Amino acid sequence: MAWNVRVDPTLCQASGMCAGAVPEVFVLDGAYSRVLVDGIEPDERVLDAADICPAQAITVYDGETVIGPRPD
Repeated sequence: MAWNVRVDPTLCQASGMCAGAVPEVFVLDGAYSRVLVDGIEPDERVLDAADICPAQAITVYDGETVIGPRPD
């Protein structure tokens, strides 16, 4: 099943860590990051990007289930 990724622009600090980690999924767009594609193949790097986001602005969904960021 494809994953859906969302960036909350109200939380995003535009650190660029996600865009640097997975540039084919994330891009910096002005004051925040955004997702380039809707519905991606499962990719551990996307979960890593959600984990390292300093603002915890990235959420990864597998269907209706939140799978990222992962709990500590």
